[in-house]
Amino acid sequence: MSIFSFAGRFDPARLFAFKGGVHPETRKFLSAECAIEVMPIPSLIRVPLQQHIGVEAEPLVQRDDLVLKGQLIGKARGPVSANIHAPTSGRVIAVGHFAAPHPSGLPVPTITIRPDGKDQWGPRLTRMRPEDATPEEIAAQVADAGIVGMGGATFPAAVKLNLRAKHDLHTLIINAAECEPYLTCDDRLMREHAEEVADGAGIMARALGVERIIVAIEANKPQAIAAMERHKSALGYDLTIKTVPTQYPMGSEKHLVKTLTGKETPARALTAEMGIVVHNAATAHAVHLAVRYGEPLISRVVTVSGRGVGRPANLRVLIGTPVSEVLAHCGGLVEEPERLLLGGPMMGQPIQNPRVPIIKGTGGILALTAAETRDQDIMPCIRCGLCVQVCPMGLTPFELNARIKAGDLEGAAKVGLLDCINCGCCSFTCPSNIPLVQTIHFAKGKLAEQDSRKHQQEQAKRLAAARTAREEAILAAKRAAMAKRKADMAAKKKREAEAAALVAEASQTGEVVK
Repeated sequence: MSIFSFAGRFDPARLFAFKGGVHPETRKFLSAECAIEVMPIPSLIRVPLQQHIGVEAEPLVQRDDLVLKGQLIGKARGPVSANIHAPTSGRVIAVGHFAAPHPSGLPVPTITIRPDGKDQWGPRLTRMRPEDATPEEIAAQVADAGIVGMGGATFPAAVKLNLRAKHDLHTLIINAAECEPYLTCDDRLMREHAEEVADGAGIMARALGVERIIVAIEANKPQAIAAMERHKSALGYDLTIKTVPTQYPMGSEKHLVKTLTGKETPARALTAEMGIVVHNAATAHAVHLAVRYGEPLISRVVTVSGRGVGRPANLRVLIGTPVSEVLAHCGGLVEEPERLLLGGPMMGQPIQNPRVPIIKGTGGILALTAAETRDQDIMPCIRCGLCVQVCPMGLTPFELNARIKAGDLEGAAKVGLLDCINCGCCSFTCPSNIPLVQTIHFAKGKLAEQDSRKHQQEQAKRLAAARTAREEAILAAKRAAMAKRKADMAAKKKREAEAAALVAEASQTGEVVK
């Protein structure tokens, strides 16, 4: 059993507060009452091969290939990767690079499909009865379906399901907090498909071999809580529905675990080391579809909101649909947005190009007007300490910012740079409008770049040393062979000289030498 395990040692009826956090305006009313609608097939689909944490998928199609809905078009590479499937039927018109749904806008390997409008399914995955399946079979099905964490982390779900082989697990937590303002996709999913979400949770619990399931939902979603209460039995499990406080970042994995159990996950440790695995509600629904119906992950529910959009909505959108077409379906932009985001306003990614596609981790599209965003004039730090009070990780963001600005990345790392979860609480509360979280995010990237460069240099040194060792070994072998040849030649000459001496001596005595 892990040293962090505490199975059966906490009161499931009690909640625990975590330090820090903020209470931004939720603004969920814009889309909370919008039922999920299925968006029509777009005119073009762009499917990036990198929609997950880990190695990008390997393309299995070429230009002009005809593909069917659900067909495997990108194969996972390595232990941390994810399969990619065709969201609909059509013709592949390009296998190349296209702008990523990321602030950088850098091109990434992408498969572009022109839909034929038939939406014709190819062979689906084999349907399973999870009641009769082994944990290994369920995890393999989830991997085949290309399911990743749909709360935004996009970590391959099958990798998490296989943690049972390394850790003593006892609890599965379904993270349905949805603490980001504006976003209501998980809320609507639970209201409308609670039974399927519960079934997916039960399937994952079976794969993990855990004893209990806790579904955590923020208090501002009473209808979702009621729906899940009505469907809380799945695969023999009785789900515990927990109403957690409406507080950001309640959806952070480690802080949700702290709220539910009172236990802090040690720095650099996984919650699995404490016997707990956390999955998103949308991920549970995707697992249900994959296992029960053999459907790979080819669509997801997306919240479209903000005062800049004509009609807020919750849409089931095909993966690869351009953001521009989603906005057009929702009445277009009624005014030029101050910020166009993928995800929520706290941790979402700003984009400049609306042609970028929806991917597996996209939970929202927000068109925020100037009235919905803060004044961006940056002023000097006044050392008020508000960023320290709200940091849920107990860090000192202003000190991190000062060290980063001074170029002292190593010093920033010593005071907790790598422990930051990029939640944005510090930037949200800063009265000087200092972009603390952006600065920290940049520094983490630079530090990772330096570490990568250092690793490459060390690897180059190891390779050079290995090459030198090989060359020296080859040279030594050559020298040894040459010395042996010389010794053999000397021995041969000696034998020949001895034989000649014997012949000469025999000729003098008249003996015959054989």
